[in-house]
Amino acid sequence: MGTGLSLPPAPAEPSLCAESDPPARGTRREPRTPRMKALVQLFLTLACVSAATVLYVLLCSHACLQPCCSTLERPDNPTAPTVLTFQGYGRVPDGKPLERGLCRRCAVVSSSGQMLGSRLGEVIDGHECVLRMNHAPTAGYEEDVGTRSTVRVVSHTSVPLLLKNQPYFFQQSRDTLYVIWGPPKKMSREKVGATYRVLLKVMESYPHLHVYTLTEEKMKYCDDLFQNETGKNRIKSGSFLSTGWFTMILAMELCEQIYVFGMVSDSYCREKNHSSVPYHYFEKGRLDECGMYLMHERARRGGHRFITEKTVFARWAKRRSIIFTHLSWAGR
Repeated sequence: MGTGLSLPPAPAEPSLCAESDPPARGTRREPRTPRMKALVQLFLTLACVSAATVLYVLLCSHACLQPCCSTLERPDNPTAPTVLTFQGYGRVPDGKPLERGLCRRCAVVSSSGQMLGSRLGEVIDGHECVLRMNHAPTAGYEEDVGTRSTVRVVSHTSVPLLLKNQPYFFQQSRDTLYVIWGPPKKMSREKVGATYRVLLKVMESYPHLHVYTLTEEKMKYCDDLFQNETGKNRIKSGSFLSTGWFTMILAMELCEQIYVFGMVSDSYCREKNHSSVPYHYFEKGRLDECGMYLMHERARRGGHRFITEKTVFARWAKRRSIIFTHLSWAGR
């Protein structure tokens, strides 16, 4: 025999985003004041917004983790860099513009005696691309400067020095991209300038090499950039641009991040306690680096403005991802 009592059916779960279901028949519901109703409605609205926000974030996070095609990738191969065209660099002998992918992390290695004893070779070689200057060797200095040479920027005056060690530069370093700069009268393709004629012979002997020269338009651009940054006309001020100048310009075009090794700041040589090192790490016991910098900076005619250029580099570093590893740049 039953007790004569029965439990009311369990109420349905309330919906967070809708008005609550009406109470089941036979149940008693406390009357709500207008203020309480408003508070309940506000709570339900906030709960709905929060839930929607969490769901949106989760969906966006999932989408962002999916592989996509960026400006540095090919649609058919997400891991391969897009081949870009760099105007102002003409291939020897056909004059076609430089084409290659960007480098995400580059090491620009100075030829300074500051590299001696640095033991940075392994760090330098760990970068995707390594840029060197003129005829600075790696053989015998591997521990300090590394072994890899992705790009070598060379002055027209240093081309004969490359020819003196052809097995090293043109056979062992066969994968290196050579970028040669010089005045139009030396580098002219139409009039076959003296340096360009030498490069043609090099390509006949080593057809596998990748050799490019700066066009006259690019050389003028570099002159104009110097004037814009310093307020001085290069020719009228008797200034010669350095290979470091052309290397930094190429690095800013070619690299997303630039790490500069062995280059001192513009104030270093004016400090009383600066160290004395060779002008070039591979020419020990010869010209002193700071002595050379100061002499050229003060020269009325025909001087490389090494210190002025470093002031410009410091300014560029504030706008681009350029990191100078030498301690003299600390706090700049």
